[in-house]
Amino acid sequence: MTSRFGRLPLRSRLALLTAAAVAVAVAACAVAAWFLVRAQLLSSLDEELDKTQPATRIQFENGRIRCPQSVPENTGPFTATGPTVQLVLADGDRCYQDGEQLVDVQEQDTRVAAGELAWTAHNTTADDGTEYRVLTRPAPRLPGVAYTVGRPLSEVTDPLDTLALVLTLLAAGGVVASGVAGVALARAGLRPVERLTHTVEHIARTEDLSVEIPVEGDDEIARLSRSFNAMTAALATSQDRQQQLIADAGHELRTPLTSLRTNIELLARSEESGRGLPPGQRRELLESVTAQMTELAALVGDLQELSRPDAAPDRAQLAVVALDDIVARAVRRVRLRAPEVRIAVEQAPWYVRAEPAALERAVVNLLDNAVKFSPPGGSVEVSLGGDGLLRVRDHGPGIPEAELPHVFERFWRSPSARSRPGSGLGLSIVARTVQQAGGTVVLRRADGGGTEALLRLPGAPEPPPGSLSAIRGRGRPAEPD
Repeated sequence: MTSRFGRLPLRSRLALLTAAAVAVAVAACAVAAWFLVRAQLLSSLDEELDKTQPATRIQFENGRIRCPQSVPENTGPFTATGPTVQLVLADGDRCYQDGEQLVDVQEQDTRVAAGELAWTAHNTTADDGTEYRVLTRPAPRLPGVAYTVGRPLSEVTDPLDTLALVLTLLAAGGVVASGVAGVALARAGLRPVERLTHTVEHIARTEDLSVEIPVEGDDEIARLSRSFNAMTAALATSQDRQQQLIADAGHELRTPLTSLRTNIELLARSEESGRGLPPGQRRELLESVTAQMTELAALVGDLQELSRPDAAPDRAQLAVVALDDIVARAVRRVRLRAPEVRIAVEQAPWYVRAEPAALERAVVNLLDNAVKFSPPGGSVEVSLGGDGLLRVRDHGPGIPEAELPHVFERFWRSPSARSRPGSGLGLSIVARTVQQAGGTVVLRRADGGGTEALLRLPGAPEPPPGSLSAIRGRGRPAEPD
């Protein structure tokens, strides 16, 4: 049954649930009303019986009560408004007094006659099987005798039967009406969901992420619509960035690949023709091929880094690391690449929570950028203060003010630097890594010429207790200038 219900459409399930809830509520109200009316009718009937004061006609014979055990003939027609009256003796005998029926004597009636109970009210049966409601009280000035006044229980059951029929009809009508209302409510309530479903199906069919769902109100459906619109907008932005990345990557790859192809074809042609190239020219071609291969490898590495999602990195990859250690390792790597540029380092301890490999790559990119624009024999100053601010300053030509807002864009390269090696992805990787670590990075023109990069990451001068950095301790040799 549950599996069949689960296979029904949501609209049908909502309508059925609404009808079932209303049916339960109506049934509970009807049952409660029936019992309340029954109790009220019985209470009213008992009050009527209590108000009845019968005139007892007692005959004595030899000093004993003469007790007729049956209804005398020609007692006259019994009316529904008239009660039946009988005497009850302590030994269980009964005496006819009035009416057209005698009712069965029960134990509580004899207890009233014996003086053990002050009164009793209960249902009983007449000689002809008719149900009666009776009230028994002690007879005045007659010890051991009680009188029972009764009325047919149909005075209660007939109205209750009518009430039960009316309540049943009302309940059935309420269930039908609730079912119709449930269908209408489900249709109205699910209309925004249907619009959302149609939009999702349209996007899945056409891959058109520009479609938006109209948002009305501030309820849960409106929140869902806003969330869906935000999701499609984010997907559209991601798709545009992906397409732009592919287009820019293709453009950047075309130049080194064309140069490689030209140089390799020239070398192959010289081998095929048997006319070898002069040693100097051949060496220049091989050096060019090597440089282009290095540039391609760097570009592929940058593309792999940028292909990672922009969301926060996996918490399992985060660790508390010493930023001054990372700066020292980055300086050693860059010195090997550019021994002609002097790199001066000043640093203080600073611990951050980040992805170590990505953070080291970002610092290396900053240093590479500074070294690339430094003149031969120039210098680069690197300082890490006790407040977590990393400064990298070169003495190159500097970046024009108009170009500073674009330096962190993917594949952007200054017109004056297009002849220099690079893909325009290094600073973009720096910006993304720093942002994921919760920090900031800016480039600005330095006083006296050159460019200054300012990178700030949240952290502390001491590692958190219990971290791996705190357990290992520092104990590193000073970095030479």
